[in-house]
Amino acid sequence: MKKTFHFVPSSAVCSVGIDLTVEDGIIREACFEGGCNGNLQGICMLVRGMKAEEVIERLEGIQCGSKRTSCPDQLAKALRALSDENNQ
Repeated sequence: MKKTFHFVPSSAVCSVGIDLTVEDGIIREACFEGGCNGNLQGICMLVRGMKAEEVIERLEGIQCGSKRTSCPDQLAKALRALSDENNQ
């Protein structure tokens, strides 16, 4: 099943939105709004085609400087929220 999802990240990060398309547990598209454009484009290209659960395992808990979160961590949170929504 194909699912499109918009996630609003924590205000502690530079990005202001994450758009995801996940089909059968595989990330088909990921796009950040705002943030460090080149780095976030790179992350989006790297996660495309990966299992959402693997991305969560790899990115969850990454911090940016002294912040308790980061854009990659927020991507993991978005994927977890999408997974939780699908399991309800």
